[in-house]
Amino acid sequence: MNLTRLPHEPGALVDFYQRSLEHLGAVSERTWFDRLQLVAEGRAARLWNDTGALHETELRFPDPGQAAPRDAACEVFPGCPLTFHLAEALRPSPPVLERAVLAVDRAQQPPAPAVVENLWHAQSPTAGRWRLDPVLRPAHHFSLLLLARCEIQAIDQHWSLHRIALMLPGGEADEALAANLDFADLVPQPTPEPAWPACDPVRWHGLISEALGGVLAAELQPIRQRQESYLRRELDRIDDYFSGYAQELSDRAARTRSEATRVKVDERLAAARAEHARRRADQVQRHEIRILPRVDALLLLAEPAWRTTATLTHHGETRVRPALFVPRSRRWHLDEPSP
Repeated sequence: MNLTRLPHEPGALVDFYQRSLEHLGAVSERTWFDRLQLVAEGRAARLWNDTGALHETELRFPDPGQAAPRDAACEVFPGCPLTFHLAEALRPSPPVLERAVLAVDRAQQPPAPAVVENLWHAQSPTAGRWRLDPVLRPAHHFSLLLLARCEIQAIDQHWSLHRIALMLPGGEADEALAANLDFADLVPQPTPEPAWPACDPVRWHGLISEALGGVLAAELQPIRQRQESYLRRELDRIDDYFSGYAQELSDRAARTRSEATRVKVDERLAAARAEHARRRADQVQRHEIRILPRVDALLLLAEPAWRTTATLTHHGETRVRPALFVPRSRRWHLDEPSP
């Protein structure tokens, strides 16, 4: 889910700066509707100096329509580096893995067997012969949610913020959970505590990388096309220049009978070929697309579910697989067989 960028509102930014700087230990006072007087030291002062020495200033939040020159040290404007530095200072590094339990009213009572069997048949119409154990036991389904900022460095820079929900253990995307998380109710003190899955940074890193690649694919397509167009134009310009230069040197060598002149022409041709290759490589490097993702928050979410077993018969082979029914999404999930 690509989160919508907030509009630049000076009033909201003043509130954000005041709460954030006070959280970092600064003392602030709103002296006017668009001005914030502050005294900072330590963590808060490192936004202005690396040593964290005592710093006093007045921050101004001008209207974005003003055309006057900006002072990045004491003015907050769209794209202001101070806002980025403040956001970096607020987030923990490295990100902390939080845990939460989702409250779902429909999971309090087990669903009717006929309902879950119909949902199974609708979800897996080609699964062959199957049979569900009618006994449903309470369980939990786990998802990994992350908040990720992505910076795409190209001819123009692009920033985007994404909320991604991945179902564990397979890592399938859960768009509905990511989109509706703002309206979710959490259990403050779950009893009993869910059997949380073990943290697997290596596997989760692969799942997150794959998910970010899929999320950014549509955004990267027009950027890549524009970069390729610009690169082709620059390479054609370089090729035309060095082609004409080499042709001129070759014509000059053909008109002369001096061996010394021909040797100099050959040396210039060799130098031109080396410079041609260097300039092409330089343009390719200049037109590279760099993607810099940053994970700002991680949440391991447990939601109520019902566990049973499914007996599957396919081509004469019978297998018994644990199955999990999630009331929120009204979907079945089969555990992967052990290797």
